Amino acid sequence: MKKLIIFDLDGTLLNTIADLASATNHALAANGYPQHATEEYRFFVGNGINKLFERALPDGEKTETNVLRIRQSFIPYYDVHCADLTRPYPGIPELLNTLQQKGIQIAVASNKYQRATGKLIPHFFPDIRFTAILGQREGIPRKPDPQIVHEIIKLAGVQPEDVLYVGDSNVDMQTALHAKVDGIGVTWGFRPRTELEEGHPFAIIDKASDLLAYI
Repeated sequence: MKKLIIFDLDGTLLNTIADLASATNHALAANGYPQHATEEYRFFVGNGINKLFERALPDGEKTETNVLRIRQSFIPYYDVHCADLTRPYPGIPELLNTLQQKGIQIAVASNKYQRATGKLIPHFFPDIRFTAILGQREGIPRKPDPQIVHEIIKLAGVQPEDVLYVGDSNVDMQTALHAKVDGIGVTWGFRPRTELEEGHPFAIIDKASDLLAYI
């Protein structure tokens, strides 16, 4: 039986795409750049917000200076509006409650910046005791680097073979491989099933309750 389940956040636990799109479009418009349809953001996210801004900027404007300008406009707006349209995916609250009742540790490893990660998880899952809620922090490499997973495993006091890592993108599947833990791909998130398959996960699931078969 697994002892620790580590979840990605965006596209796995929470459908955050509308709020991410709204905040990025706000920042783009504030700096005189064209905006994008919400659906386009499904392929912009996943590697941290600086990479999101780089992808959203027009060709020829993808400089570090411009990325930082967009970031300065994005963060104050997103900090206020990050939960406006964001919601848990179907079955996720029930899944987390079931895992908690079984005595399995639960954690979050996200490329979303730490302040937003630390705000959203307790807002939507106030009754869940998380072993760790970790987002992108200064000096810590982003996923698919496995450092964040190793940090959580150490905090939980378990071994890699006791862990499932759950996510919706190839970044997540690579993270699991690099961390030498079993990776579970979820099809309800931002990326297509074919992308998950390319990452050679331990399993792919179509609804939240399916995870229980792998613990």
